[in-house]
Amino acid sequence: WSEPHQIHPYTAMSNQVQTTEKRPRRPRSTLQDVITREYTIHLKKRVYGLTFKKRAKRAINEIRKFVTIHMGTSDVRIDPQLNKAVWERGIRTVPTRIRIRVYRQRNDDPDKKEKLHSYVQHVPTTDFKGLTVRTVDE
Repeated sequence: WSEPHQIHPYTAMSNQVQTTEKRPRRPRSTLQDVITREYTIHLKKRVYGLTFKKRAKRAINEIRKFVTIHMGTSDVRIDPQLNKAVWERGIRTVPTRIRIRVYRQRNDDPDKKEKLHSYVQHVPTTDFKGLTVRTVDE
């Protein structure tokens, strides 16, 4: 195998693996989707190992990031009651889990770049056992 032009048999096999081309996914249109869902967010895993004096602020930012991913809107508005629920025990001790209700709504202002925005509210819960993502019918 000292000659440079010879290929080792194992590497030759790896070159023969066929790759299937993936078709690019079309982005899902969220324009028609005015919907309300409830989620449980595990905040503890999102602020674990973070400096104490940054935890509550990071928890709010993580809620924003979560809603942006799950609802597909970059405009996320936090209800003051949700903000109070996160900050209620101070900056250091954020709740382990929090239940939120997210409304994806149309923007009233026609000048806005985004056609939809998300409004996030706190859902008071005593026990998180068995709670899943739920679509709320109003």
